[in-house]
Amino acid sequence: VQLVESGGGSVQAGGSLRLSCAASGRTFSNYGMGWFRQAPGTEREFAALISRSGGMTFYADSVKGRFTISRDTMKNILYLQMNSLKPEDTAVYYCAAVRTVSDYVSFGEYDYWGQGTQVTVSS
Repeated sequence: VQLVESGGGSVQAGGSLRLSCAASGRTFSNYGMGWFRQAPGTEREFAALISRSGGMTFYADSVKGRFTISRDTMKNILYLQMNSLKPEDTAVYYCAAVRTVSDYVSFGEYDYWGQGTQVTVSS
């Protein structure tokens, strides 16, 4: 699976951004899809996951209630709607695909990764 993120940028605290991740190469609906983020000097951390069918979603406590993950299986696109952004949300955001997962917050479980898109939130 090839994954290409877009939609990052700079925004003031309280603002919104929508990230997109275009998938190609394999059957999109065969994969659970996640978003991770990595700030400078920190480990890559889990943000959100959506199941293959789109029927289940999971969020890190730090983004719950502010971020929404969704997928368009017809277009093979994954989204992350980010509202009420905070300076601590500043990071490179990566989308990732996983065929089967037992520990969805662990980045080592995921099979494919995009190149990342930068999100910067200023106070």
